[in-house]
Amino acid sequence: MTILVTGAAGYVGNNTVKRLVELGKPVRAMVRDLDKAQKRLAALKGQVEIVQGDIMDRERLKQLTQDVSAVVHLVAIAIEKGGQTYEDINYQGTINIVDASANVPRFINMSQNGASSALPYRFLKSKGRAQEYVAKHANAWTALRPSAIFGPQDEFFNSIARLVKLTPIVFPLIGGGTAQFQPVSVYDVVEAIVRSLDDNTTIGQELELGGPEVLTLGEIQKRILGALNTSRLLVPAPVGLLRAPVFIMERVLPGSPVTSSLLELLAVPNVVKDNALISHFKLQPRAFSGENIAYLRDNKLGDTIQKFLRNATVN
Repeated sequence: MTILVTGAAGYVGNNTVKRLVELGKPVRAMVRDLDKAQKRLAALKGQVEIVQGDIMDRERLKQLTQDVSAVVHLVAIAIEKGGQTYEDINYQGTINIVDASANVPRFINMSQNGASSALPYRFLKSKGRAQEYVAKHANAWTALRPSAIFGPQDEFFNSIARLVKLTPIVFPLIGGGTAQFQPVSVYDVVEAIVRSLDDNTTIGQELELGGPEVLTLGEIQKRILGALNTSRLLVPAPVGLLRAPVFIMERVLPGSPVTSSLLELLAVPNVVKDNALISHFKLQPRAFSGENIAYLRDNKLGDTIQKFLRNATVN
């Protein structure tokens, strides 16, 4: 039967849809932005059922969950824009799709490493509350909790690369560069999603996903500079000094690469305790290095300006 993928035009979403098609699975791809879907899913025309839907439209969700065997729920926002809030999209949106999936036998939820309803950080709190609802109400659920995801179309690492394009000579070492991450490839995350669908041992499990290395933000920035074949003088920039310019950016730039909420998250180590890619799925995670991050060179100055000024979909 058909697999419904929410957020199918998103970063993880379109890669998940492509992998499911490769495996011969019938897919109903729910998208909010048809233009974005056309850009990212055009090559699958005729192979995927592309449907428009909004995670806040409960009646529409009931229609789209009819006659599906599983839901892969990927809709989420890391940056609040256009009136969308963490509480609406990440939390209430998850409630809406879980309720609409009452008769769907399998549910995969994309959570977030470090997500917890007990935290004061609104993004992680919204994802934590959402997963609590999934655990209580979804049928045969599995939750995946990735660290920062890298790969073509990613927002975090590409944003750093774009900022490098705009800052010759000197580049800020954000928060002193001490924040910890365990970057995980989008292709490894997608593999965990599709394998979970047919792996009943993942039911009722929250599985952490990370890459093979724990890296500081400073190390990440240096690797990005290396991938771009360029150099910058890295100058420590304490979070306190960045609050004012970031506050201005998020109000002036529709596609601001950073927000005050994301700055706060630097205080929370984004490192996994038990990497299910290795312990459960028996995979060798891709490293944030070499050809795995060569895609960062594809960022052009014109695309960077379009992204920041118009929040355009540039990849």
